[in-house]
Amino acid sequence: MASADEAAALPLSSDEALARLRLLRSPNVGPVSYYQLLRRFGSAGAAVEALPSLAARGGAPYRPADAARITAEAAKVRSLGGRYLFHDSPHYPALLAQTDTPPPILTMQGDGALLARPAVALVGARNASAGAMRLAREFGAALAAAGFAVVSGLARGVDGAAHQGALLPDVAAGGGGTIGVIAGGLDSIYPPEHAALQAQIVAQGVLLAEMPPGTEPQARHFPRRNRIIAGLCAGTVVVEAAPKSGSLITARLAAEAGREIMAIPGSPLDSRSQGCNQLIREGAILVQSPADVIELLESFTGTPRSTFHEAAVPVALDSTPADDAPADIVALLGTAPVGVDELVRLSGAPAGSVQLALIELELAGRLLRHAGGRVSLA
Repeated sequence: MASADEAAALPLSSDEALARLRLLRSPNVGPVSYYQLLRRFGSAGAAVEALPSLAARGGAPYRPADAARITAEAAKVRSLGGRYLFHDSPHYPALLAQTDTPPPILTMQGDGALLARPAVALVGARNASAGAMRLAREFGAALAAAGFAVVSGLARGVDGAAHQGALLPDVAAGGGGTIGVIAGGLDSIYPPEHAALQAQIVAQGVLLAEMPPGTEPQARHFPRRNRIIAGLCAGTVVVEAAPKSGSLITARLAAEAGREIMAIPGSPLDSRSQGCNQLIREGAILVQSPADVIELLESFTGTPRSTFHEAAVPVALDSTPADDAPADIVALLGTAPVGVDELVRLSGAPAGSVQLALIELELAGRLLRHAGGRVSLA
């Protein structure tokens, strides 16, 4: 049986593509378990067949995603003029692929060539001030004209203004353009007043979604969208943000991926500026013009000058043979998150055996995965 690395070098058959979709859409399969299952069994088809027995060993009955539903999803994507981006596709965004457990499969509409351009995220408040909206449009236009793909989340306020600036007619002809990352499926429009903007992004830029068609955005989807925005880009610029906002989450995710974090300072009297001022105080780079951003990113070598946050340690993929025995680690788990490396140390078992036990528990619905490679009992 070919390994996942060997399979990645071969053209993806339609059967394996559908099997990968079925694997990812099956209950309790997230990005971490998806990659580990694919590596362990060599193909998605073999991994899907193994799901019921793995879950049974974890203590619960299991049914993979219905094959007919997956076929219908693929047909829906085609009807929308979209296509899939698999994690090992040569067209998958390179910087996103370098993050900790990147989205295994994305759906996209638009010009895929834009995904190869250097990218910068512009994010900020939904209830943005008029000044922040103007800055977002100006930064978006200037960065796109300089050849950058401007990435944002199509939200109200700063996001929408950044996309609008990057889509100016004189920019779109020879500049970078814009990438919109949405929390729902490709057929979801949120907020409703951005229907025309989303259509324009599809026509002149790229629209990306991790969720399947028919998915309406929910609160739990937005952090997942934010990690894609952060992962696509060499740097993230926060234009205006309140403390504890989604924009700050995006900045922290970008910092954990080892990317540049930039912020535009604002008045301490405006609560919408407190998030940016906080980022700068914690080590983000202060920027006041598009030229500042361009200078910083053109010299970006992979080691950020911003000292906002240390990069996270990626979760290692499991390369253990499929017939090994799972480790007995249930007694070591509780409701408080613990690192997988700590479980390996405490159990004395091989890392692959620990990962297999975690997969079984996760498929059975008994395990939760947390940021930083930590796990807990559900």
